Amino acid sequence: MALAHTRIYGQDSPLQVLPNHRGYKAYIETYGCQMNFADSELVASLLHQEGYSFTTEVEEADLILINTCAIREHAEEKIWQRLRYLENLKARRPHLMVGVIGCMAERLRQRLFEESPVVDLVIGPDSYRHLPQLIRQVESGAKAIHTLLSREETYADIAPLRLSPNKVSAYISIMRGCNNMCTFCIVPFTRGRERSRPHQSILQEAIQLSEAGYQEITLLGQNVDSYNDQGLRFAQLLRLVAEAVPNVWIRFATSHPKDMLDEVLETLASYPNLTPYIHLPIQSGSNRILARMNRGYTVEWYLDRIAAIRRYLPQAVISTDIIVGFCGETEEDFQETLQAMKAAAFDSGYYFMYSERPGTLAARRYKDDVPLEVKKERLEAVIALGQQLSLESNRREIGKVHSVLLEKVSRRSANDLTGRTFHGKAVVVRNSAHTYKPGDKVQARIVEATSATLIGEIADARALGVH
Repeated sequence: MALAHTRIYGQDSPLQVLPNHRGYKAYIETYGCQMNFADSELVASLLHQEGYSFTTEVEEADLILINTCAIREHAEEKIWQRLRYLENLKARRPHLMVGVIGCMAERLRQRLFEESPVVDLVIGPDSYRHLPQLIRQVESGAKAIHTLLSREETYADIAPLRLSPNKVSAYISIMRGCNNMCTFCIVPFTRGRERSRPHQSILQEAIQLSEAGYQEITLLGQNVDSYNDQGLRFAQLLRLVAEAVPNVWIRFATSHPKDMLDEVLETLASYPNLTPYIHLPIQSGSNRILARMNRGYTVEWYLDRIAAIRRYLPQAVISTDIIVGFCGETEEDFQETLQAMKAAAFDSGYYFMYSERPGTLAARRYKDDVPLEVKKERLEAVIALGQQLSLESNRREIGKVHSVLLEKVSRRSANDLTGRTFHGKAVVVRNSAHTYKPGDKVQARIVEATSATLIGEIADARALGVH
C-alpha cells in the first residue's frame, strides 16, 4: 500500500493510506487555482471507489492524471514540459496510462492527442463522473476523451477524498462555472456557465469536516457573491455555515466587486468564526481598461466597496489581482492603476502581465499591442508598489497579539510552525513546534514583519477555541 499524492505546483501533499484492491497505483498532479485542488479531491474519490491506491512517486504509477490550468500561456507551457518528461517514463513502462484533466483539457481537447502521444485520456472539468469508464476504454487499447460542459453538474453527491495528511484546512466547492464574460478570461469557456450547489449538501460537508477535526474551511467559487440556490444567496449561506460549525474558521474565495453587497459584509461582522479576509480583484485602475475588460464596475465603485469593507470590518485583510499590459493600456492607464493601489492600500496582491488566451473575447476584439518590454516594466513597478504596501500593512501588526491556526513545520527551521492569522496573514511562530502541532490554534505576538510574512512568538500557552 502507498500514499496517495497530489502536487500543486510548488507543494507536495501526501494522502492517507488506502487499500490496494486492484494493485493499480494512481498519481495526481495539480496545477493552478484552489478550485483545481478541490477538483483533484473529487477525482481521487472516484479513483478510490474504483479500487486504486495512490503513490507519492510518479515513477511507480500505473495511472497519472495531470489537473491543468489554462488561465495563462505560462501555465500551459508547464504542462507541455511535463508531458515531454512523461513520454520517457512511458517508454520504460508501456502499460502506463496518462490523462490530462481540467481546464487545459477542455480548451485544447484534440490537440493534446495530436501533439503529445503520451496522452491517453482527456477529461474536462464537468466530465469527471465518466472517469471510470474512460479508464476502462484506455485499458482496452483506445484513447478516450470527454469534454462536454454541463449546465447542471456540481458534484454535490461526491464526497471528496481529502489530500492533506493533517486535518487542518479543507476546501468546499459551493458553485462551478462563471457567467461573467470578462474579455481577458478563459474560465467561462473551460468551466462553463454558473451553477450553484444545493446548500444542504454544503452544510452536510462542512459538518462532516468539523466532526473529522478540521479547523478551517474555505468556500470556493469563481464568483461566490453570485451564489444562488433557489433564492438562497451567499450571505444566507455564510450564516448557515457559520452556525453549523461555530468552532471552524470560515474563509471564501473569490469575490467580484460588482456583486459584493453590504449584506455579505454585515454577515461577516456578525459571526466570530467568519474570517475578515477578502480577495477582491480590481484588475486595473483605469475605467477605460475596466470597460474593455468588461468588468462591470468603475474604479469609483471599487473604492466604495473597499471603504465599505473597512467600515464593517476595520481589521479586514484585503488582497487583489492586477493585470498590466492589457490591450490598449496607455501609460496614463497604468499610472491610474498605481494610484488605485495606493488608494485601496491593499494588504497583498497577485500581479500578472496580460497573456492573450485564444478564444477569449479580448483575443477576438482587441490587438495585444502593449510591447513585452513595457509589460515587464509595468509588472516590476506594480510588484514593487505591492510589496511596499504589504510591508506597511504587516509592520502595523508588530506588537499585536493574533490568533494563529498552525498549518505545518517551517521550511527554514524544524523548531518553528507556520500558519495564518484569523485575518489571513501568513505567520511563522518561533519555537512553537516543541509544544504545538499543525491544527492547533494559538495566540502569537508579532515581533517582526516582512512584506510576505509576520514573525511571531507564543503569547499565551492556551490553544484557542475560535480566535
